[in-house]
Amino acid sequence: MKNVKYIVLIIVGFTINSCSVYNFTGTGKIDAKTFQVNYFQNTAELVEPGIDLLFTRELQDLIQNQTNLNLVNSNGDLVYEGEITGFNVAPMTATADQAAAQNRVTIRVNVRFSNKNKEEDNFEKQFSFFFDFDGSSQLVGPRLTEALDVIFERITQDIFNESLAKW
Repeated sequence: MKNVKYIVLIIVGFTINSCSVYNFTGTGKIDAKTFQVNYFQNTAELVEPGIDLLFTRELQDLIQNQTNLNLVNSNGDLVYEGEITGFNVAPMTATADQAAAQNRVTIRVNVRFSNKNKEEDNFEKQFSFFFDFDGSSQLVGPRLTEALDVIFERITQDIFNESLAKW
């Protein structure tokens, strides 16, 4: 009976230890406790007011929700910084009378990531995504909100995957 207790204790020990190496977000073991996301200034030629702060918060929220890292304002183990470099709206398809049947908004973000504890993970990279919408509608109100939600969800997830998930 004593041996069964030891075997169960060993199995539980290995199970707990293996849980710290991998988690369901794919981040594995992160050699960091804190992260900071600096303000992503909008330097695009076509400026949509407010998207800079919205993007910065979306990236902060995603990392907080998918890791156990603590958000700090300075001296983070992981630092995300950069700028929104592009906000473009362009027609994608035309009708017979040469009007836009469908438009596409594309947002580009330049990201610099640094990891104090593992400098070989540092990078600077462009991320972009798009949203298509009907050519007869304007990119305002709920349509703009929907576009930003779709685009920022994809870009922030791509940044997360590149910096932490290592898929």
